[in-house]
Amino acid sequence: MALKSTIFKATLQIADIDHGYYADHALTLARHPSETDERMMVRLAALALNAHQLQSLCNGDGTLAFGSGLSDPDDPDASLTDFTGHKRLWIEVGQPEDKPLARACNKADAVILYAFHHAAEVWWRGIETKLSRLDRLQVWRLPSAATQSLAELAARNMQFDATIQEGALTMGNAQHGVRVEPLRWK
Repeated sequence: MALKSTIFKATLQIADIDHGYYADHALTLARHPSETDERMMVRLAALALNAHQLQSLCNGDGTLAFGSGLSDPDDPDASLTDFTGHKRLWIEVGQPEDKPLARACNKADAVILYAFHHAAEVWWRGIETKLSRLDRLQVWRLPSAATQSLAELAARNMQFDATIQEGALTMGNAQHGVRVEPLRWK
């Protein structure tokens, strides 16, 4: 018998000072049985870091949502879709192969990848030249210590404040906060 995804609910209050975006988002995350809390929380952080694009790319008339993730490798981890159904932004997390990223670049206006695992540097050295030709792709490194701290905040019902200032995300609940400073690789 196949295991089912676990459903997590998150309320995210975003204050993106860098982009002048302030909004509340009620989100549902389906965590695949093979997905870790760390990866799920990185998906949530990636969505928070890019929520401002709902306004800047779609003038507020779009959908910012999580994809099927690990359940469907051809679906983004998160995306921004405009009112016509066109993918404006495709967000991936982890260390994927180059071919799925190339396909994503053909399906969306922009693709952002957040690498986060302790082995991300080794992965990047092996794939950097293959990804250099993908003009629509940005690659960011999230520090492992920060993403592991985010994983400790995972709960079935979560309420977070997310502040983006000077490129860094501070995300936390009433008890704990985590600062994530993305480093751009590409």
